[in-house]
Amino acid sequence: MGKLLENLGSLPLGFGGAAISGEGGGYGFGKISEDHAIGLLKEAKDRGVKLFDTAPIYGFGMSEQRIGKAFQKNRDEVFIVSKSGVTWHENKRVDMTNDPLVTQKMLEQSLRDLQTDYIDLYMIHWPDERVDIRRPMEVLSKAKDQGKIKHIGLCNTFEEDLDKAMEVDRIEAIQCQMNLFEPEVVERLFPYLNKHEISFMSWGTLDKGILTKRVDEKRTFDKDDCRSWAPWWKQMDNKPKFEKLKKIWPLIEEHGHSPVELAIGFNLSHPECSMVLCGARNEEQLDGVLNAMANLPKPALIEEVLEIVNEDTSKK
Repeated sequence: MGKLLENLGSLPLGFGGAAISGEGGGYGFGKISEDHAIGLLKEAKDRGVKLFDTAPIYGFGMSEQRIGKAFQKNRDEVFIVSKSGVTWHENKRVDMTNDPLVTQKMLEQSLRDLQTDYIDLYMIHWPDERVDIRRPMEVLSKAKDQGKIKHIGLCNTFEEDLDKAMEVDRIEAIQCQMNLFEPEVVERLFPYLNKHEISFMSWGTLDKGILTKRVDEKRTFDKDDCRSWAPWWKQMDNKPKFEKLKKIWPLIEEHGHSPVELAIGFNLSHPECSMVLCGARNEEQLDGVLNAMANLPKPALIEEVLEIVNEDTSKK
């Protein structure tokens, strides 16, 4: 039977739905019209992308709604991922909770917004130290028995929660941040995932644009882009990354590779990584990630790059 995500076909690329909902607010990356967003989703599907990842917080429901409209007539041809746990109040103040009542409410709303009777993979978005994960898992297990969701997963998780969750039902996939500069999940969770035959997909694959060469020290963002206001971005010191990338870009270009090819190639060089999530806000970006899949760097080049990434610059 194999792992869940490995059964989706030969293209290990998922569409990151935060890219198509910036003007809706919440977690998003810039304004994009509904017609353009829907057209981009359909083009991605026509070019071989099967998995579309979303969450209610992406555009405060807008990402789910647009995915629902895009695939209303061919729902069974795509694999939709959504999540519970990051909700908001009427004033748009975000609340992170895995309260089972909220989990149930969010699932039902996502089904409505996606215009579907079922969600292929439904995940708990973040751990919540106030709520035992077995409680929302009971809600999701019942929903799976009812056919409202097909598979259950966890995002941004850790071993203790995985163990507890699987007391209730099978966890078939997890999603965590992973990229050239954020590889911690490799040592932290990959041995566990191998042992339990759980699929892995990466978010943050392109490191919010840093690994595409589109984001540097001078880049500014419009008001519909969360990078213009989010504390987690503004407080981040990316200077060490930019300095190392100044050495990395000439190296990979010399070998005939683009920044996107390196970013995706690094993640997929780990056999545990079944799927990389990459958002696209226009056809050029979609071309970039799709074309990259056909020209991934060889392991020897990735090793050279990692030597630069792991250099101790503090002594220089």
